[in-house]
Parts: sequence; C-alpha cells; structure tokens
Amino acid sequence: MHDILPKDQKYWERIRVLSRAIFSYYNFSRIDTPHLEDSELFLQAVGFQTDIVEKQTYSLKTEGGDELTLRPEGTASTVRAYLQNGFVAEPHPVKFYYQGAFFRHESPQRGRYRELNQLGLEVIGDQNPVADAEVIHVFSVLLRELGIREFFFHVNSVGCKDCRPSYRSHLIQYYRPKAKGLCRDCKKRLKQNPLRLLDCKEEKCRILKKGTPQILDHICEACKKHFTLMLEFLDENEIPYILNPYLVRGLDYYTKTVFEIFTDSDWVGELEDVKDEEKKEPPLEISANDAAGGTENPAAVVEARPEEKKILKGIAIGAGGRYDDLVSLLGGRSEPAVGGTLGLERLVMLMKAVGVKLPEEPRMRVFFVQLGDFAKKKSFKIIEELRRAGIPLGESLGRDSVKSQLKIADKSGSDYSLILGQKEAIDSTIIIREMSSGIQEVIPQEMLVETLRKKLKR
Repeated sequence: MHDILPKDQKYWERIRVLSRAIFSYYNFSRIDTPHLEDSELFLQAVGFQTDIVEKQTYSLKTEGGDELTLRPEGTASTVRAYLQNGFVAEPHPVKFYYQGAFFRHESPQRGRYRELNQLGLEVIGDQNPVADAEVIHVFSVLLRELGIREFFFHVNSVGCKDCRPSYRSHLIQYYRPKAKGLCRDCKKRLKQNPLRLLDCKEEKCRILKKGTPQILDHICEACKKHFTLMLEFLDENEIPYILNPYLVRGLDYYTKTVFEIFTDSDWVGELEDVKDEEKKEPPLEISANDAAGGTENPAAVVEARPEEKKILKGIAIGAGGRYDDLVSLLGGRSEPAVGGTLGLERLVMLMKAVGVKLPEEPRMRVFFVQLGDFAKKKSFKIIEELRRAGIPLGESLGRDSVKSQLKIADKSGSDYSLILGQKEAIDSTIIIREMSSGIQEVIPQEMLVETLRKKLKR
C-alpha cells in the first residue's frame, strides 16, 4: 500500500476533474459503495475459483459472527447497491460511475499496489452492443483528454452460457494430454475452470496455450453478431483496438465482450520490473469484417507485426466487459450489463512518463505578514475576505518576525505583501508593500480588496 504525496496530487486532481465532467456528460451518475461488504457477495459474483477470491481478498470475521471482505473490485458492489436501493424500478439503462480504493493481496509491482484506486463505469439494463462500445469510447475520450495519445483496446468475446460449454469441452480435450506440463494452478483450473487456463502467465503454460482452439470459432451466432456489431462501432469512431484471442479476464461473471487497455510503450523500457504477467501474447489487429468471417481464421495468431511487438512491453491500465448474468445471480431479475475500470496509480504513472502538461495552478501573488498577538487574532477575517474575493494568498501565521515572513514572501514570488502590525490592527488599516521596489502604502482595510484587484490587474 502507498501514500499519495502532495507533489502527485495535481495528477490525481486532473483525473478527478476530467472524469467527473466526461462521465456526467455521458449521463453516468456517481455512486459510492462501502469498503466492506459481506464476503458472500464476492464469493457469488466474482467466483469461488478465481484468483481474487482464492488468494487475494482481505477478509475478517467480527465478534458478532459477520464475515466481511474489503472490496476487491467495484462491479459486484455496484450491482448489489442497484438491487437494494430500488434502481430496478427506474428507467433503464441505469448508468453509474465510481472512484475509490479497492484491496487485493497481489504481488507488488511498479504501479500495482494492494490498495489500488480505480475509476469505474457500469451500464445496467442495455443488451445492445452500443453499450459495450460506449464504455470503451468514454474511456478513450478520457485518456485523450488527459493527454495520453497512444493506447490500444485488446478485445475478445468469451461467449455466453449457451455456447461456452462447447468451447469448454474443446479446451479440455486440448489440454488433457498436456496436463503434466501445466503449472500447479492450471492443473486445478483444468478440472474447475478451464477458461482460466488462457489467463495464466507462467511461461510453460503460455507456450502450451499457443495451440489452443480459438473461442471465436466456437461462439454462437448471437454472440458473434453482438461482437461484430460492437467492433463496427469501434471502427466507425476510430477507436484503436486489437483482437486478442487469449483474453478471458480473471472474473467468472463476464459474458460476450471483454477488453483490456494497454499503452503504447516506448517509455516502458525504463521500467525494469515490468513482469511477464503484464504482457500479452502477440495480437492481430482485425476489422469488424474480419471478425465476421472475412478471413479464414481471424483469431489464429502466429506472429505479430513489428510495430505491434512494442505493445507487448506495455502495461494494462484498464479492463472490463459484459456481465449479463450477474444481476440475476445476485437475486435480481435478468438484466444485461457492461462495465469497466481504469487503474489510477498506473494512469498517473503513465501521465508522468509521457510528460503530460497540467494546467498551472494560480500563482500566489499576495503574501500576508502579521506582527503581534492582536494582529494575529485579526488575521483570519482579512484572509477570509480575500478568499471570498478569489485572491490567492500565502501566509506564515506561526512566525512572529516580519523579516522572516518577508523573506518567505520573496521566495514565493509574490508581487505584494500585506503587513498587519499592532497599530494597523487597532486603526483598521493595512500596509501594502510592492515586493520589487519596496514601496509601501497604508490603506483602510475596507479598501483592501478593491485596491489589490487594481494593482494585480496592472
């Protein structure tokens, strides 16, 4: 876990301000859910046999017998809030966004922490693939507005409950003769959750999966139509995407569309601790026409083009997908849904690495200097008057020496200092000192705001 230091807050604030404006424009409403939820929520939603539930959750048991878990992700909590707070009766789709801290006991890496901050979007009650495309589009708008120009959406379809069992059987047939060569976790996955074999980052498992049957060859016509139309939306809006046939995501609730967001990574060479698990198999870029059958086997990937290989050095800064069965799984009526998240730590790291220029903070042009207890007592009223007038102000109220305060004012680059001593406090006057020339004038305190505004305009 980590601290977010004052010097980095400008990046975080930039993300907060832009995301709030963009998400609101696209009619997403803010929702905040508790950090602690009943453990059963994540067992049901995320899946008993996922790495998150098996290895990464922080769980506790209270004296009263409650079993609670620090939320590892936001979708399950959002759907729970949707069901408990009557959103089922509101016009659909219901669109939420959130920002907050989540907790996973993962291996620490550059830009990945055990307390992680995410921005999330969720659309509940829309089965049209335009909803999938909208989530991807809104994330792409935010990334561009933040000054990040080079990124790619890795996309795939994992099918639905109707067509996935057939693919699951083909996957088991492929892996069963090779079971001895799998890692310990994948031997377990072969029995419990074969699709997760495609998500393994162990080198020997990565080699074996290159010959796996491709899921796009086995999805049903409805899923294929959904995926193809979603790609057409991306094509029309010139959103950069790459088909990654091994992308399945690590959560059980996903259906149909899944995606991850990767950076173009010329700058990632400096990150010596980027692990294999942050890389993906060489992908093949396709159009919607290819996905619909325009090539003999669009999902088969042998070798990435040279310009795509650099993507393998990138890091994932976001992910998401469709989860049409989750609402009913948690006790509601069947509602289609789709969502995604951006990881803020990695997003900030990326903004720094590519040299994103942030709007400059207003320069502190006025510094307040006081002398004596009586003047110090009068300080807050004067400072508050200037705050209401929108005049940025520096101060060092804990200091008693005028000389030391003027020295700080000089270092801060202030144009003017306001000096309030014992006499000025009694007379309701104040001294305005021009820092460059040292020229001073005494004015009534009631004229302070008007006088400063005129001087600052000059």
